[in-house]
Amino acid sequence: MSLDSLKSSIPDYAKDLRLNLGTVIDDSDLTAQQLWGTVLATAIASRSPVVLRALAPEAKANLSPQAYTAAKSAAAVMAVNNVFHRTRHLLSDHEYGTLRAGLRMNVLGDPGVDKVDFELWSFAVSAINACGLCLDSHEQALRKAGVGREVVQEAFKIAAVVQAVGVTLDAEALLTETE
Repeated sequence: MSLDSLKSSIPDYAKDLRLNLGTVIDDSDLTAQQLWGTVLATAIASRSPVVLRALAPEAKANLSPQAYTAAKSAAAVMAVNNVFHRTRHLLSDHEYGTLRAGLRMNVLGDPGVDKVDFELWSFAVSAINACGLCLDSHEQALRKAGVGREVVQEAFKIAAVVQAVGVTLDAEALLTETE
């Protein structure tokens, strides 16, 4: 399934999603690597097979092999970090925050692409996974690197739209099965 097929599969009751998907991809001010890495990482984080099947080939066609791998790595490492750090943050006992994490995250030191791009992808995945601590950490790193709020917002707009498309299409598939 291609991006156009994905857009056309969005039901009419969610036509705003169809329009938003086109806008966040076709009218983006991000570099091609930032855009397609964000799209791929958030498609993985959305956990929607339909969305991932449609967007991964498009991302692969628009990214270098290193960037494609790095975007997948961002989704993988943030899947761990978001759960771990969100849980630490939500627990009433703040002593957990003083304990050593003991989790491997070597890719953060050398992601194989520009660190700013990797931070952006990690930020977008953190938006889907709702980890406030990770969102703050990655947003601060991006801002310290000179990335403007507009770019940061663009990443979480992509995350929001990709997640919403996945939720809508997966729900529609289940609803169709039950009819």
